[in-house]
Amino acid sequence: MTKALTNGNAMTDLTDWRTSDTDELCEAIVAIADPQEAAMFLRDLCTHKEITDMAHRWQIVRLLDEGIPYREIAERVGASTATVTRVAQWLNHGMGGYRTVLDRVKHPS
Repeated sequence: MTKALTNGNAMTDLTDWRTSDTDELCEAIVAIADPQEAAMFLRDLCTHKEITDMAHRWQIVRLLDEGIPYREIAERVGASTATVTRVAQWLNHGMGGYRTVLDRVKHPS
């Protein structure tokens, strides 16, 4: 087991979602050349709601990184405090994906 989050009394294996299909999706994402291609790919791949939900999660990550209180983030983004808490849990105890990309966006090489 790579890393695990506690969800009540159950432990969740963070690698159980990895399949050859998800690996191929990750490879497709890495092949995206620029923001315009990313926008086109996301729009073809996802529903409007899925894109909006992901954008809200990313906004929550950025606000958490700024140290904004959970309740204020929820009000700004229009999300529940439960969603903010869940995103914070993944930011602080997930696989490091949020942190890696956040650092790259904040400090492009």
